[in-house]
Amino acid sequence: MAKKLAGTMKLQIPAGAANPSPPVGPALGQRGINIMEFCKAFNAKTQELENGAPCPTVITYYQDKSFTMDIKTPPASYYLKKAAGLKPVGKRNRPRGAEAPGREVVASVTVKQVREIAEAKMKDLTANDVEAAMQIIMGSARSMGIEVKG
Repeated sequence: MAKKLAGTMKLQIPAGAANPSPPVGPALGQRGINIMEFCKAFNAKTQELENGAPCPTVITYYQDKSFTMDIKTPPASYYLKKAAGLKPVGKRNRPRGAEAPGREVVASVTVKQVREIAEAKMKDLTANDVEAAMQIIMGSARSMGIEVKG
């Protein structure tokens, strides 16, 4: 007999850094999910990813308190900031894009770097081929104020 679905939730957790403290613990605890079991499983699945890379995760939980998780690749903005070499700034010490994208350019990436990012993100994008995926990544770069140089 199939498990009875209780719901789904989305969290963005740094790779290899899931722990029971907020925001992960309370979000899982209020839905009756075993927090330590989730943290161990998540950290085991993300150990091959770069430590600290933000991983969008879709957690499907069932009425018998079991769960499944779908860990997606880090956002394109994370890869673009890393490729462009943007330095962390601001209160949270995170790299930021342009304040006025389209009028201001904060960094640049090459077409080769865009291709590498598109290939890494291919399984999570709706593109049919790498060229279409590159167009999606270039659009993200443009909206962040990052120039793509040929």
